[in-house]
Amino acid sequence: MAMEKTVIGLGLLGLGTVGTGVVQVLRDNAREIDRKVGAPIAIKKALVHNAAKERPGLEDLELVTDIDAIVNDPEIDIVVELMGGIAPAKEYMLRAMAAGKSVVTANKDVVAQHGLEMFGAAVKNGVDFLFEASVGGGIPIITTFKQCLTANRFTEVMGIVNGTTNYMLTKMTNESMDYDVALKEAQAEGYAEADPTADVGGLDAARKAAILASLAFNTHITLEDVQVEGITNVSAVDIEYARKLDYVVKLLAIARRVEGRGIDVRVHPTFLTKDHPLASVNGVFNAIFVRGNAIGDAMFYGRGAGGRPTASAVIADVVEAARGILTDSRSRINPEFFEPKQICPIEETESRYYLRLRMDDRPGVLGSVATAFGWAGVSLKSVLQRHVDDGAEVVIVTHTTKHSSIVAASQSVAALPGNARVCSVIRVDKSLENG
Repeated sequence: MAMEKTVIGLGLLGLGTVGTGVVQVLRDNAREIDRKVGAPIAIKKALVHNAAKERPGLEDLELVTDIDAIVNDPEIDIVVELMGGIAPAKEYMLRAMAAGKSVVTANKDVVAQHGLEMFGAAVKNGVDFLFEASVGGGIPIITTFKQCLTANRFTEVMGIVNGTTNYMLTKMTNESMDYDVALKEAQAEGYAEADPTADVGGLDAARKAAILASLAFNTHITLEDVQVEGITNVSAVDIEYARKLDYVVKLLAIARRVEGRGIDVRVHPTFLTKDHPLASVNGVFNAIFVRGNAIGDAMFYGRGAGGRPTASAVIADVVEAARGILTDSRSRINPEFFEPKQICPIEETESRYYLRLRMDDRPGVLGSVATAFGWAGVSLKSVLQRHVDDGAEVVIVTHTTKHSSIVAASQSVAALPGNARVCSVIRVDKSLENG
């Protein structure tokens, strides 16, 4: 039976960049949003750490410092969590659902690591748990998986889902910047934190990869299931070789269905052909490329961060939750939707590879390196060699091979005479290549 509600009350947890964006967008677009919902949406209270802090333009909000003031308020129907992190955000969201309130969140950490528990709590308490803003900022990718593309059996999802690293790699590519210079510029522009580890180390993208893979392949993928490499070892030299080989370097979150071996979920730098749709995604923009047996190939593109773009995704969930309240038709994800599936071990994953090696520039050394790759079962597609001050630099692109074979070849090279060593290993995507 539909509820008799004249106003949908919101409680905000957090008034940072995204929280402030939510308030601004709700105010700027109030007439359109209220008409789409069928009732006005009103922010009743906002939980903050310091209620005495000046917040220009937000003086009319009722600020509280105790979660009980929101959980126990009967006028609050939807709790919007924008605090980030696991604790205390997870506890607060569970308490809100136990109190009969739907929850909207942008919290990728909680969704990636505790999604099943949150979905179960929503079902148990007859409320919604919605998380569109947890991946891709303003890109509507979560709803796309939950609703628009449900007819598909996906074979692949890959995306640029971290704006900081994409900004840095774009600078390194277009302006020949070194990694350290690109990082400092990203920090100066506000795109990278003072401690950028989660971004440049790939952990932020890995959490998003876990969420996307879970939805795409109807299984429960956690952060621990994702193989993660960041961009800290990508040098300007690698970027330049990519250009010469007609590739660009992107940090990708990748999830693939590998027949007979399970779901392969990874985050790592990747050489992409320049005609791949993701290759032209630059700066702080995000994009997710999907491949389904009904839709074929499709890509979703937009701003992956920022107060207003993320607020757009948050408010879309608020509208969905509000409609559910008014019509008593919650749109929940049942934990039974997620079937156990095998995770493909990294040793069994397959790709082409780019390797950059250094060695003494004397007869026989390159031949012994090629032999080492051959003994490891790695077929070489192309080899480039140039003289450098301390010897020779050799760049190898392989045919498709198992990761275990690349590891074995690298170990064999390190044991050879001639000071041969592998300086860089980057996967080469071949999804749009022939052969």
